[in-house]
Amino acid sequence: MARFTRIEVAQKMEEQGMVPLFYHPNIELGKKILKACYDGGSRLMEFTNRGDYAHEVFRELNKYCEAELPEMIMGVGSVTDAGAASLYMQLGANFVVTPVMREDIAISCNRKKVLWSPGCASLTEICKAEELGCEIVKLFPGGTYGPGFVAAIKGPQPWTRIMPTGGVSPTRENLEGWFKAGVTCVGMGSKLISKDIVNGEKYAELQTAVSDALALIKEIR
Repeated sequence: MARFTRIEVAQKMEEQGMVPLFYHPNIELGKKILKACYDGGSRLMEFTNRGDYAHEVFRELNKYCEAELPEMIMGVGSVTDAGAASLYMQLGANFVVTPVMREDIAISCNRKKVLWSPGCASLTEICKAEELGCEIVKLFPGGTYGPGFVAAIKGPQPWTRIMPTGGVSPTRENLEGWFKAGVTCVGMGSKLISKDIVNGEKYAELQTAVSDALALIKEIR
């Protein structure tokens, strides 16, 4: 069962402005990544459902957060069907992020009042997601559409809250483009938690990168 309500999750996404995301099959390495991000100031983490037995890894990482990183809000990404969403919610996922807009996932998440953020790529999909109760829409793949798309959507729909994922990097130029266009937050994966950092176990470097990105977002806003 989720430890945080969907309203609390949405508020933290808006407050923090960034949702780091990663996948790795090694549980102990995952714990160190979580700790580095936590020490860097992040209170959100999306674990992507991308490998065999990923749910087993998530289970252990979420238990670790509950015991050692109590303010960390763990969610799951790359979910493509209601069955997977239900499985992860049973393991305590506090939010569910998807690359596609699927009504069955919306129903499963809404039934348990867990925040879901579907990947949308058109105004029609965004409107449908909001009709199904979505608080923050994921723009995916973000880099394909860019900040201009966000600005255009915010014109007729200023109430829409958008989180681009894909094509987001922790540089001033990139983040200024997104936030000036009107995004609520950004999802950031390999540009933040890079293969170099993971393979080299450069956790102090990751902590600094997270801290710097959060500070930059705060400054831009």
